[in-house]
Amino acid sequence: MTARRALVTGATGYIGSRLVPALLREGWTVRVLTRDGSKLADRDWADRVEVSEGNADDADDLAAAMADVDVAYYFIHSMDGKPGWVERDRNLAQHFARIAAEQHVGRIVYLSGLYPPDEELSTHLGSRKEVEDIFLSSPVPTVVLRAAVILGAGSASFEMLRHLTERLPVMIAPRWLDTRIQPIAIADVVRYLVGVADLPPEVNRGFDIGGEEVLTYRQMIGRYAAQSHLVKRRVRTVPVMTPGLASHWVGLVTPVPAGIAKPLVGSLIHEVVCKEHDIADYVPDPEGGFVSFDAAVLEAQEGPQARPLRREVDIDHPGHISAADPEWAGATVFHDRHRSTVDAPPEAVWSHVEQVGGEHGWHVPDIVWRARGVLDRAVGGQGHVRHRDPGPLEVGMQVDSWVVAYVRRDEDGGEVALRSQMRVPGEALLILRVEPGPRPGTATLTQTARFTPSGLAGLAYWGGLWPAHTAAFLAMHRGLAHAAESGAGARA
Repeated sequence: MTARRALVTGATGYIGSRLVPALLREGWTVRVLTRDGSKLADRDWADRVEVSEGNADDADDLAAAMADVDVAYYFIHSMDGKPGWVERDRNLAQHFARIAAEQHVGRIVYLSGLYPPDEELSTHLGSRKEVEDIFLSSPVPTVVLRAAVILGAGSASFEMLRHLTERLPVMIAPRWLDTRIQPIAIADVVRYLVGVADLPPEVNRGFDIGGEEVLTYRQMIGRYAAQSHLVKRRVRTVPVMTPGLASHWVGLVTPVPAGIAKPLVGSLIHEVVCKEHDIADYVPDPEGGFVSFDAAVLEAQEGPQARPLRREVDIDHPGHISAADPEWAGATVFHDRHRSTVDAPPEAVWSHVEQVGGEHGWHVPDIVWRARGVLDRAVGGQGHVRHRDPGPLEVGMQVDSWVVAYVRRDEDGGEVALRSQMRVPGEALLILRVEPGPRPGTATLTQTARFTPSGLAGLAYWGGLWPAHTAAFLAMHRGLAHAAESGAGARA
């Protein structure tokens, strides 16, 4: 049997990065079109796909990428707010459809936006509809999947919801936050994208896809807050806030860029509810039902709350955040980072990292940790614990008031992440990484305190203790480097 080949454009984007491993698991041969193949080097599937380097607007590049392709996934959008983006998207879609027909591609699959019929659409949704019309009128059989808000860490619409809810216990918002929306979890979107690749050639149409619940944005804010154990959010709506003004407000309050927030906010003026469920005739509903809104929120938070140390997308949990997602995706993260060159070989520096805590201490006066422990006990925590499990660092090991969350060793050093067990309004990690230095016999020591706040209490915690934390962690970094240099000098 000849292997089925799928072309995925936008493989480094949110949808594409989750679809590629899903297609591979289903036995597809996957080819990805990318301008720079080196951007795929740190993906765990990089050596399992065919990489076609080139631009989607170049006929020769696109023809080479589409050669012998059974299905081509189109995930190219210009959500950057730059002038002319509607025309640019139109031209790219027409170009893609023409080359696909010339290369005898079996099917095009396009993920569009859910929109109401017979209404004047926002610029964003209008452009999405125009692109799907181009594909559906082309000679190549096309399936268009129309989705509203996609639920999952890394999704722009979900990240906007996340940050607004977590940062604002009270918000003044546009009146159209009460329009109805039918969201869908990213896991269900990926399932549909894989399922429609095998549809017979006579199927050339669009399908509305959504989860089982229809909610207003106000209700989604309330449900997210409840799942996150935040105090009840108060939302007051006003009739005068335009989409442009609202998008700038979102850009100010959240890390989502205003150029991305503007089309998303503008689309909220429409009621986006599925008008049909014909997709079930071709891709049956999941046996256990669709992923609910609450379950999707929990999945987005059960993974690493901050950007994970490795870049892989969790194929079984696509709703988790991935380091492959945009920098503004995932929970708000604060960093206190110190990096220096140590006059000792990497293995010597790493040996001192392996000994932190317990009888070796933290290379700062013990009163620093005792004082922090007093604060922790004052809010009901365990305080600073002096106990270190014996042996080399392993995941789950207790190191005083920390537990090992991640560890990697190699001949050039290693990396370890320690998660604080003190009571803090968020997640606190201490990450130590050792790499070869700029000169032979030296090492680069990078120490990062990473804090993911929960609600306003977390923001206040970081802001209030930031000077003390910075002083303590800088002293620790210098002390660890000095101990490694002294040990290397003694051995010499």
